[in-house]
Amino acid sequence: MTHPFRGFTAILYKEFHVVLRDPFTLFFMLFPPLMEMIAFGYALDNDVKHMSTVVLDQDQTVESRQLVERFVNTQTFRVTGFAHSPEEMALQMRRGEAHVGIQIPQDFTRNLHAGRNARVQVLIDGSSSTIAGSALNTAVAVTLRESVGAMMAATGRTDLPIEVRPQILYNPAMRSPNFFVPGVIGVVLQIATTFATAMSLVRERERGTLEQLLVSPLSRWGLMLGKLIPYLVIGSGMAAGLYAIMSLLFDVPIVGSGFALAVATGIYLFALLSLGLLLSTRAQNQMQALQMSMVFIMPSVFFSGFIFPRETMPEIFWWVGALLPTTYFIELARAIILRGATLQEFGPHLVILVGMGLALFGLCVARFRQKMG
Repeated sequence: MTHPFRGFTAILYKEFHVVLRDPFTLFFMLFPPLMEMIAFGYALDNDVKHMSTVVLDQDQTVESRQLVERFVNTQTFRVTGFAHSPEEMALQMRRGEAHVGIQIPQDFTRNLHAGRNARVQVLIDGSSSTIAGSALNTAVAVTLRESVGAMMAATGRTDLPIEVRPQILYNPAMRSPNFFVPGVIGVVLQIATTFATAMSLVRERERGTLEQLLVSPLSRWGLMLGKLIPYLVIGSGMAAGLYAIMSLLFDVPIVGSGFALAVATGIYLFALLSLGLLLSTRAQNQMQALQMSMVFIMPSVFFSGFIFPRETMPEIFWWVGALLPTTYFIELARAIILRGATLQEFGPHLVILVGMGLALFGLCVARFRQKMG
């Protein structure tokens, strides 16, 4: 009976030898992910601060200046200029010189001291939804706090009728790196490993050695597994380095089990490498392999929950995300790293990742069998 993994050791040794002596492949597997990890980790931040703000203070009193200071003290706003008319303020915002405009009318202090409604106009640039949402929430919070303080002083109360005491779990400081960096690792690993293995059989074809493999007494299972494992070893080392950068550079603690994180990462890498191998069985040259690999990057960024919550997506895009290994890994990584979850608590995610990996690997073997036929 023919051994199903015949030739596995020989292919494994050959592939390790080829990969370790190929500076091009090693460079694209190790250097770009490192740079992407650092760049994305610093660039992706929901904490919008120091938004350029133009002020039109028509009241010019101590109270109006104190109100502007309270806006600035939130660190959400930064006064970059003063306008002398509503038209000038609108012009600065239209030019993009300011994202927020604060207009204090000339009767602001008089109405405030008389107990009447003292209105303040806050104009917000809605062309950027993230900036607009942060500016709106902060502006409402500042004016609400001022209004409550004035009402309590007028009524003589010393405490609020209803007090809410929220408690934020798992990320009390609400740091953006704690949320984004685990997801960055998932995306970066996909880019590096899928690209590397997508080049595997293509490289054999371009060098003219694929025909030799087709006529050799190798089993297709042994060949595919021998091609995959070297990249799995390199990818695991790369993942360990990215987790070290996450902890040391971005100060994101790993609350859960390191073993659970290693298991989840290993299964995820196997699924990605199987996908890359499947692409390499279809691509005719390295450019095609690169283009096929790039097809999966954008959906993995936008539909996996990496940046946007999947619950808010239209159903069709939710299902697109459900077909991506990155979706399940990002949820697993955030659960283990931030919430200290166990593998048992996310068993379905692991089962789906294992199923994806085995299905993709089986397709690789079937595709290569067609070539052998």
